[in-house]
Amino acid sequence: MPERVDEPGMGVLEVFPLDTSEDFLFGLCKDIFEHYWSSIHFGILIQGAVWEIRAPNAPTRISLYDGYLTVDFGAWHFHVCIGQHKGSRNNPVTPELAAWRRTSHAELYRHLDDADAPVGWGLRLFNGKDEQQLTVFLPNPFLSDELKPLPEPDWTRLNLWNHLRQSCLGLEQDPKDRSAKRFSHT
Repeated sequence: MPERVDEPGMGVLEVFPLDTSEDFLFGLCKDIFEHYWSSIHFGILIQGAVWEIRAPNAPTRISLYDGYLTVDFGAWHFHVCIGQHKGSRNNPVTPELAAWRRTSHAELYRHLDDADAPVGWGLRLFNGKDEQQLTVFLPNPFLSDELKPLPEPDWTRLNLWNHLRQSCLGLEQDPKDRSAKRFSHT
């Protein structure tokens, strides 16, 4: 069952905790960025800053080294520490710093409106000090890939959400995901 969280500035979320093992997170991120790069936005969502980045092209490389996931789009790339991190022989990392950097919890979430209907879907990763590392904003049936309101909901835009529910949580599609009438946000 999802956990209901009233998150200041964001509203009510239903949170579905995920495995935080290096193998699971690498496979999850590789799947999303390799197969769905053209329909997602990603970045951070923290108080005072929202980065909704759209990939310019398919990644040229998705790799894992010293615990860091790297997603490279050619002209630019990003790193997120999702696993065992030791540093270099000449500059080793303390266990405390390694634990701070590494993803300590991951979750799929859906953002609920005032009628308790989902209006946003995503994936979030947090480090060992509960600081946000990454948010992946999944396709929204109320918004185009350019984040413009659609005249009518396009429920096929829930395909990635439904894929992740099934592959990560073993859950089937939920009719609740089609219960909102329009997009709204806090």
